[in-house]
Amino acid sequence: MAMSSPKYVYRFGGGSAEGRAGMKALLGGKGANLAEMANLGLPVPPGFTISTEVCTVYSSRNKTYPTGLDTQVADALTSVEHITQARFGEAANPLLVSVRSGARASMPGMMDTVLNLGLNDQTVDGLAARSGDRRFAYDSYRRFISMYADVVLGVEHAEFEDILGGFKEEKGYSLDTQVTAEEWQGLIARYKVLVQQETGQPFPQDVTAQLWGAIGAVFSSWNGARAITYRKLNKIPEDWGTAVNVQAMVFGNMGENSATGVAFTRNPSTGAREIYGEFLVNAQGEDVVAGLRTPQSITERARKEAGSALPSLEALMPETFSELRHTFALLERHYRDMQDMEFTIQSGKLWMLQTRTGKRTARAALKIAVDMAGEGLISREEAVMRIDPASLDQLLHPTLDPGARREVIATGLPASPGAASGEIVFDPNEAGRLKALNRRVILVRIETSPEDIHGIHAAEGILTTRGGMTSHAAVVARGMGKPCVSGAGALRVDYQAGTLAVMGLVLRKGDTITIDGGSGQVIRGEVATIKPELSGDFAKLMGWADGMRRMGVRANAETPVDARAARDFGAEGIGLCRTEHMFFEAGRIVAVREMILADKPAARRTALAKLLPMQRQDFIELFEIMAGLPVTIRLLDPPLHEFLPQADHEIEEVAEQMNASPDALRARVAELKEFNPMLGHRGVRLLISYPEITEMQTRAIFEAATEVVRRGGKAPIPEVMVPLVASRNELDRVKQVVVAVAQQVARETGVGIDYSVGTMIELPRAALCAGEIAEAADFFSFGTNDLTQTTFGISRDDAARFIGEYTAKGVFRTDPFISLDTEGVGELVRIGVERGRRVKPGLKTGICGEHGGDPASIAFCEALKLDYVSCSPFRVPIARLAAARATLSKD
Repeated sequence: MAMSSPKYVYRFGGGSAEGRAGMKALLGGKGANLAEMANLGLPVPPGFTISTEVCTVYSSRNKTYPTGLDTQVADALTSVEHITQARFGEAANPLLVSVRSGARASMPGMMDTVLNLGLNDQTVDGLAARSGDRRFAYDSYRRFISMYADVVLGVEHAEFEDILGGFKEEKGYSLDTQVTAEEWQGLIARYKVLVQQETGQPFPQDVTAQLWGAIGAVFSSWNGARAITYRKLNKIPEDWGTAVNVQAMVFGNMGENSATGVAFTRNPSTGAREIYGEFLVNAQGEDVVAGLRTPQSITERARKEAGSALPSLEALMPETFSELRHTFALLERHYRDMQDMEFTIQSGKLWMLQTRTGKRTARAALKIAVDMAGEGLISREEAVMRIDPASLDQLLHPTLDPGARREVIATGLPASPGAASGEIVFDPNEAGRLKALNRRVILVRIETSPEDIHGIHAAEGILTTRGGMTSHAAVVARGMGKPCVSGAGALRVDYQAGTLAVMGLVLRKGDTITIDGGSGQVIRGEVATIKPELSGDFAKLMGWADGMRRMGVRANAETPVDARAARDFGAEGIGLCRTEHMFFEAGRIVAVREMILADKPAARRTALAKLLPMQRQDFIELFEIMAGLPVTIRLLDPPLHEFLPQADHEIEEVAEQMNASPDALRARVAELKEFNPMLGHRGVRLLISYPEITEMQTRAIFEAATEVVRRGGKAPIPEVMVPLVASRNELDRVKQVVVAVAQQVARETGVGIDYSVGTMIELPRAALCAGEIAEAADFFSFGTNDLTQTTFGISRDDAARFIGEYTAKGVFRTDPFISLDTEGVGELVRIGVERGRRVKPGLKTGICGEHGGDPASIAFCEALKLDYVSCSPFRVPIARLAAARATLSKD
């Protein structure tokens, strides 16, 4: 008995389906949700999904299909014919289908689609007779030819647009709807001539060949340039593949009682609980997202807010609108999340073509999560888990200062919130080039297409003169957290001349403009910004997250500005105060250079005496701002080359202060020069060579803490950290000095300060010998920046030359300086924690590299039960949320 082939095709429609929402890995998001809507009894045009497994086979076997697929597709097509009472390829009563992609993760516009498939020179007449509308039938046929030729045959879409545009100009038409049936027939003939010229073959008339051509094109588009770029930007695995959805066509371009639209159950920019979307009368789906016609608002409220004279769907088709609103509410309750839907109205009947979890801005995501928790739709824990910590970055950046002067030159649609200034650039490739040169640009386009994605990614913001709130530019910008103003129709863009013109004003490539994606304003020049207000929904959700997380979150800060920002963002102390950063100011660096260049202890102490009051004041400010929260102070850890004077005037300045000859100092500088300063005389090595540095810094710390107590402030909690330790003996020697000075200051002032002394674990040997070091340490702080450097043998400063190539070629999964290498560096951290706590069970452990603000690294820290993470101030909210999610993920 012959074995049956695996199941590759899953049917849906007619009130039931073979799939369900939980099968996204196999059916893709679109296919799984079409099946779910069919099972819910919603009006879904029948069809079938070819699984992602076929994509894997197709890609790996040189574009060949698995055995048995053709039979399964033919059987599924027969089922669609039965439900629709139409026949694929039959001239009198033709079944037409759409062929669309559908990956597990939403990738809007990144892969290919073909509509109206099944039309040919015979079936177009059958469609005309069945619909009673010849103009509609030939309009559908010309759309199919141009789309199929572009997607499957490789004939540029612009070539067809040129033919149509030239014809409309010749006739004086402004809209496609003005073209008559007979005129479409003439244009179809010209389209077919173009296909013959470009491909050497006539346009295919065999509908089965059309179908397999489209299926192959959609599978191939998974490995197209724009899909690959999108996957890299959004970390979507290559091996997921895409499904293909073949579905009976319904027509929104069948007359004035037909329409097509895109809608969200809540506002994807603000999160407000209101239907948000657009539609077009007598149009097909691609017309809405392509931005070629100005879309209409779905609700009356939205129409009034937009100041549009075009009627809303609510006013135009009240019964259908009522059914649509009911369907939207049902889908949101069912999926328990905001939905992004596509629908078509054919001759007054509503059809649902797609639903998926809607992409949204970070601000909208917060509001939706908090509101849904308040509505009882989801729990607070689910609300916290729904917010991607990295997306909070969108909320932590400046917006336009409302008091700043603005020269508004145009107003478009507020398609994606936020504000940005930059040079005008018209070419996406140019945007990428300028970004590489650290130039800020605004990408200005008539309309964007999926091919522009690299330019959108490089730009600070996007401005288009066409398109609506659901256009390609708007959707992609919102997903990337970039501001976007779309549909600024008063602007005139001339790519060839490189100009942007409005009301007599002409701006050129390189001129600076500002866009406000919250208001839709386009402003000449650069506008001042203000930092965001972190209250309302943000504060509420962060409060929930703080109650759920186990780990503490601190900040890396050494200046009052950074310390205040850290407190504003919710830091629970300072996890790393890099004292060497306090000495780079002009008034201090000369004294530091004196200290380093001194060849006798007495001269060093003289220089350090100048630094003591400065350091003391620094610590007073930090302790007062932190108000009783722990402050981890790393003793001096400068690679000497960062402080040694290089230029003649610098050497002469230090020589004058030290009353020494410049030539003698030059000789001393040469003597101290190192071949590899990052692994040279720094950290604990410097402190052992020059114990007077430890004495000065320790005195500054404890005198500052004492002064804060005397002023009536909350008692500081200083944690003195010794850097670059490789052995217990090193820590013992420096700790002895710290303890002695702390006791001396206590005797002098009569004020005792609670403190601890620990070390940074940033060398592999320290991690391996953590048990021995823990005997002398009160805490460990893993300095993963240097631990990554010393484990990999890679200089972080030089890594940029090849890390990008390594990640692109798959040598490294991610940049180890951005996300912790859990297998190597992470294993050393695990060893350090386990061996340290074996000796001292209550040993406090934390992480203070930049990895402390990376969500994936934070999840690893939670798995190791570290006590806290510490990161830059602006990443503190990200760390707070990531720590909560890591705790919840373990439960």
